[in-house]
Amino acid sequence: MKTLSADKLFTPIQVGPLELKHRVVMAPLTRSRSVQPGAIPGDLMLEYYTQRASEGGLVVSEATPIAIAGGGWFGAPGLYSDEQVAGWRRITNAVHQKRGYMFSQLWHTGRASRVDTTNITPVSSSVHPEYWQDPTILESKRSI
Repeated sequence: MKTLSADKLFTPIQVGPLELKHRVVMAPLTRSRSVQPGAIPGDLMLEYYTQRASEGGLVVSEATPIAIAGGGWFGAPGLYSDEQVAGWRRITNAVHQKRGYMFSQLWHTGRASRVDTTNITPVSSSVHPEYWQDPTILESKRSI
């Protein structure tokens, strides 16, 4: 098995149109630190991502719902309202000031979203709403 030497880890790499100065990329990590209500990226998130930005480095954001019905849990920052876009813009501007790059991990949990989290019935191509009203279906799922 080959291993990546430390010398190679700190060499440039081309990622699409971006020239990264090193190969250390911050993977997405769920922090659930958005401002509530509204799932707005705020000061705590700004501090978190700015601390992790580096010149020529790449940061991938945490899962970011693209619609209110697509949220998977409380605290995840969205990207579907003007306030959320403004919050993310502050964060990406701060990462860019450190001469780093940032990608957003766009997210929609589909049928796995929770009504008790979003207050919206999940959108799904495969399940009709009457499916969940059948108690025999729910019982069969509990036995799995």
